[in-house]
Amino acid sequence: MVDTPGSWLDDQDTIPTPEGRCFILDTNVLLHDADCLHAFEDNNLILTIDVLEELDRFKRGNDEKARNARRVIRNIDGLRNGLPLSHGVPLEDGGKLYVIVKGFLDDLPRGMDRSVADNRILAVACALKRHGADVVFITKDINARVKADALGIKAEDFLKTRVNFDELFSGWSEREVPDEAINAFYQGTPVSIDDELRPNEGILLKAAGNPKQTARGIYRVDTGLVEPLQHGDSHPWGLSARNLQQQFALEFLLREDIQLVTMLGQAGTGKTLLALAVGLQLVAEEKRYRRIMVSRPIMPLGKDIGYLPGSKEEKLSSWMEPVSDNLQYLVDPKLEQSGDKVQYLYDTGTVEVEAVTYIRGRSLPKLFIIIDEAQNLTPHEVKTVVSRAGEDAKVILTGDAYQIDNPYLDASSNGLTYVVERFQDQPIHGHITLAKSERSELASLAADLL
Repeated sequence: MVDTPGSWLDDQDTIPTPEGRCFILDTNVLLHDADCLHAFEDNNLILTIDVLEELDRFKRGNDEKARNARRVIRNIDGLRNGLPLSHGVPLEDGGKLYVIVKGFLDDLPRGMDRSVADNRILAVACALKRHGADVVFITKDINARVKADALGIKAEDFLKTRVNFDELFSGWSEREVPDEAINAFYQGTPVSIDDELRPNEGILLKAAGNPKQTARGIYRVDTGLVEPLQHGDSHPWGLSARNLQQQFALEFLLREDIQLVTMLGQAGTGKTLLALAVGLQLVAEEKRYRRIMVSRPIMPLGKDIGYLPGSKEEKLSSWMEPVSDNLQYLVDPKLEQSGDKVQYLYDTGTVEVEAVTYIRGRSLPKLFIIIDEAQNLTPHEVKTVVSRAGEDAKVILTGDAYQIDNPYLDASSNGLTYVVERFQDQPIHGHITLAKSERSELASLAADLL
């Protein structure tokens, strides 16, 4: 049975059944990507009145969710073009966008709570299916997908910005070369590798006749050769690399031609410490950048830092403690008078802390920008941050893809891994995955065993 479009406004038991596949969207998808209405090609999109009500509640505020909510509402309003959303309005790639206001709560099993917005959205999905529509429920809420599946509704995550984390570029690889090539490499002669390599990929060369004879290099796309590391044995601010991956990290952080560095790794692998050490070296010693800007997503506060008393620095102090801990170690390894020395870095403007939510709209030239815990950013948020980099700025994104506090992100959908995937073929980008914890024996065991 195909009902007359729009008749469901007056009749509780009828609902439009557009031709083709119908994607019914959860609110969290719209908040995750404000442009998602244009990501479903020529298929039909269904929004319920509950989704619009939730967007209305989210639109107030200065955080990224509020901005996305306002943007989505403007997009929907622009699509109307004088046509009623209840009848369906055309999308630019084909298909239509419908807004359904009826609840169809009788389509839910008796045990489901009708006061829950997700359940009411699922009720509409059940009604669409009952009337013959090909329905797919799109949500970033895992439990909502499970409930949809239990109701016989096909449910999927929003996949536009997902990457295959298991196949994510690690930033380095091993290559076997003739023994004489290793000897020549130590004399400064680059090595040619037949395999396809990515720009700035770290390479561990191994002699074919003696695998214990190795050399470290970096693939340069401009020459098509693997060249010796320039900075792998450097000691920025007195800090030295403790393993191969950290040597590659120092190379990326210290090279002027690499403007974006991404570092993935579990707790204790040295991501933030290496970035801060290089930042202090390049800002305080070499004057290559004006200052270090350090930022972290303020996830536990829900909206932004405005709910805490005091100045911006006082509000941020508790959330920036991990950064201050690393700075204390760098300026005073014995931790005797480190507090005063770290405060001096803040007071003189050598180090500036900023909440991610307030970077939007700024232009940041000639800064050494460190975004810590970047795995808690959405792809859109990380785009907003990286696009703020001005002339001669350098951006470092660090994080652990297995420690995500954002309930709608995972190892494959967060902004950090998205950047690694999208920038892996760009000559201005360097990436490394740090695998070994160097914090302490206890920290290393905890990361491996717990």
